[in-house]
Amino acid sequence: MANRDDTRWLEPDESSTWLSVWTMTVWLPSRLDAQLRQDAGISLAEYHSLSQISMAPDRTLRMSELAAVTNMTLSHLSRVVSRMEKAGLVRRTPDPADGRYTLAVLTDSGYDRVVAAAPGHVEAVRHYVFDGLDEEQKQALGDSVASIVEALVPSRIGRADPI
Repeated sequence: MANRDDTRWLEPDESSTWLSVWTMTVWLPSRLDAQLRQDAGISLAEYHSLSQISMAPDRTLRMSELAAVTNMTLSHLSRVVSRMEKAGLVRRTPDPADGRYTLAVLTDSGYDRVVAAAPGHVEAVRHYVFDGLDEEQKQALGDSVASIVEALVPSRIGRADPI
């Protein structure tokens, strides 16, 4: 642990930026979750899971990989997937290539749900994130966030464009 005298304290502009980032990380997910629950009847965690599975080959993804890309523990993801299974949106099946793994498979109903939810979700993202920015700010945001994400999750799982 760093000694108080060795701490690299934030400069005033860094502190202000950090508080803005903190506020965004707290409020943005809750606003997006509320929009999805109201408009599509699914949570942000469910939408994110469904969209990740929808982008995977054959709309199938190992639960462990889904947990990694959604940043959920396996037990939390299992609860989310159980809710979606009951709603007929996904099904779980053993991985035929390696029975130690379980696959999450998007059903046609699940695909229809994520496709139907996408326009409202994208509109909310535009409203909360992009509409107040000019092109230069959007580029700077993208560059800055990419650097932060690389520091947080250096082995990101690449996928096709999200829904």
